[in-house]
Amino acid sequence: MKWIKKGLIFCPDGSLHWAKTHAMVPVPELLTPDILRIYLTFCDDKGIGRLGYIDVSANDVSQVISISNEPLLDIGAPGTFDENGALTCSVVTLPDKTKMAYYAGFELGHRIRYRLLTGVALSSGGKFQRLRQVPILERSDKELYFRGGPFVVYEGDYFKMWYVAGSGWIDIDGKPMPVYTINYIESKDGINWPPEGKICIDIGSEEEHGFGRPYVIHENGIYKMFYSIRIKHKGYRIGYAESSDGVLWSRKDDEAGIDVSGSGWDSETVCYAAVITVKGTAYMFYNGNDFGRTGVGYAVLG
Repeated sequence: MKWIKKGLIFCPDGSLHWAKTHAMVPVPELLTPDILRIYLTFCDDKGIGRLGYIDVSANDVSQVISISNEPLLDIGAPGTFDENGALTCSVVTLPDKTKMAYYAGFELGHRIRYRLLTGVALSSGGKFQRLRQVPILERSDKELYFRGGPFVVYEGDYFKMWYVAGSGWIDIDGKPMPVYTINYIESKDGINWPPEGKICIDIGSEEEHGFGRPYVIHENGIYKMFYSIRIKHKGYRIGYAESSDGVLWSRKDDEAGIDVSGSGWDSETVCYAAVITVKGTAYMFYNGNDFGRTGVGYAVLG
């Protein structure tokens, strides 16, 4: 697999108070035959993220048609798990056309830097309303600090979720950094989930310490996962794995087909890949340096 980079699509210009910086964690959805919506998390001047979108042409994804003027999902009430940001990681459209947005809520700590737990919101009049003010993936004994980065599909009358989970921190150059794996769980209703999952992608070397939002597609009977590898002293790189059942995975990171550029907006990191095929062309939307501060770009499968 070889991805051909086509460049940057969009970066906030700072004109919206809730979306001054970043265009993080792309989640593409084909709205109509001619319009592709890319859900993105934008940050205000305090670094707090809220859900928005850009609509691009399905015929030329570099052409931005419209941008959300207000959040589709705002942060939670004071004191809740998502009061410091709601990072949307996947959007599921059900057979009745209801949309469910799964997101990671940021909760700041005192003895640890933060916790990441998962919430869900339902579509209502174009916006999303959180179903609960508490997480649907709450902390548990085996997954104490991190149960976030949720990617969900509805398949065979079940909701399947791949997410990041962990209970540890390590010191890297004097800064505490999270340690987590990619795990898998299932749910009948998409709301109530088990307290712990099965590890799909584990730490593979001493240089790795975690992963970013997984993104899974199912093609020709094979599950294909694109994920972000957190590498000490280097930042994110995009990894790739395959599975016959979505539970047991074989890492094939050398086949990811994309890496950092020699210079420019994605010269330090590449992360948060999302892959979708539109009109016969496979696109990868992804972020570059500083977790998406430099915007969102794309590549096509060569």
